[in-house]
Amino acid sequence: MTSPDPGAAPVAAARNTAALDRYRMMRRIRSFEERVGEMFLRGESAGSMLHLSIGEEGVVGVTDAMVEGDSFTTHHRGHGVFLARGADPARMLAEIGGREIGYCRGKGGSMHIADRELGHLGANAIVGGGIPHVVGAGLSYRNHGTGQVSVAFFGDGAMQQGVLYEAMNMAALWRLPVVFCCINNQYGMGTRIDRASASVDFAARAGAFGLAGASADGADVEAVHAAAQDIFAGARAGRPGFIEVSAYRFHGHARMDKSPYRTAEEEAEGRRRDPVANARARLEAEGLADADALDRLDAEAAAEMDRALDAAVQATMPPLPSMFEDVYAPETPTPEPLRRRLARILNA
Repeated sequence: MTSPDPGAAPVAAARNTAALDRYRMMRRIRSFEERVGEMFLRGESAGSMLHLSIGEEGVVGVTDAMVEGDSFTTHHRGHGVFLARGADPARMLAEIGGREIGYCRGKGGSMHIADRELGHLGANAIVGGGIPHVVGAGLSYRNHGTGQVSVAFFGDGAMQQGVLYEAMNMAALWRLPVVFCCINNQYGMGTRIDRASASVDFAARAGAFGLAGASADGADVEAVHAAAQDIFAGARAGRPGFIEVSAYRFHGHARMDKSPYRTAEEEAEGRRRDPVANARARLEAEGLADADALDRLDAEAAAEMDRALDAAVQATMPPLPSMFEDVYAPETPTPEPLRRRLARILNA
């Protein structure tokens, strides 16, 4: 008769706790993005372009495989990734609203948030624009032996960008601790991915460069996490990797896009792949949490984001002269406003 493994119970308990924590983060991201949409409708956001990641919450399986000290870049749909890596939702919403207390003092907005203290090397509105940064970070980590990994998060639209292939080649050639994560939501703006690429086997494409490649169903956060753990283990050992998280973008490209290029039937089918609803159903089915407990967790996430939204919209706008700060080197004289300069010249 085989003796029970005394270490099995604690391991199982830790795994169950981690699954519940991943669901909590996914629910926080969903609630956050809903508040971003509300902020836009209330006219409180800075600028007119907001890109929601609703439907892509399964990427938490990747962010949960990262550890403290790892760095990352995101794209213009990167709110959820940053939140999952420890961002303060009130400061994020304040940044999206152009407020002084935002992560970049209101200068970055939705698509250019950054915070090096949390490892965020920058979001980028240029498709694929942030990908090369992780190669530089990875080179530093390898040379200094820090054990860190740098991760590039991007959408399927970047799979057609040459800068990605240059970055993947360099990472593989130099054996850098780098991971490339493609969140494939099936659409680049209004173009379906199979109309933009003759081959949609992205993991195989990465493999051709010498990367370890994996694909995971973004509707199943646990499957994503399992695949990501293997990819990250390889990257820390000097074999960079690529992971595709297949998802479905619930809303249009930007907040004002009503997706006329998609049928109602397609959208209904895509929304059935809801990673948040699937994670909740799994927790209930496996007896890890009952409906009442999950309802409370959902309510807590909603209340947290309501408070964050209130704090953001009540925050002050940055003073006008601050537009010149964080732009020039500290010793550079403050530029003279054009009107003042013209008045000085005319009155001379």
